[in-house]
Amino acid sequence: MGVTKSNLFTNNQNQLAQVAKVFAHPARVAIVEHLLHANSCINSDLVQELGLAQATISQHLRELKEMGIVKGTIEGVSVNYCIDAARWKETKNLFLQFFDRYQDLSCEGC
Repeated sequence: MGVTKSNLFTNNQNQLAQVAKVFAHPARVAIVEHLLHANSCINSDLVQELGLAQATISQHLRELKEMGIVKGTIEGVSVNYCIDAARWKETKNLFLQFFDRYQDLSCEGC
């Protein structure tokens, strides 16, 4: 595969694709769902909660943090993770704007 020519696409298209890629793995979806369900910062052991290996969770948390969906703080030996509220709202709006562009024209033969 060649290098993606991101300069051919708008900033909005590139951003939507990057965020969609972060949500493209079920482990990351499970982590986000767990954080949403907790509705607060958690420092519980996600390994116990999700049944995934620590290395797997760390890898996926890193990707979520790089995109800004999740934020975390280190307090001693404890790490707290939570949804970044501002970035979550931006992400929600990005997808809503994308999906709201569809108009059902009841196309015959489609």
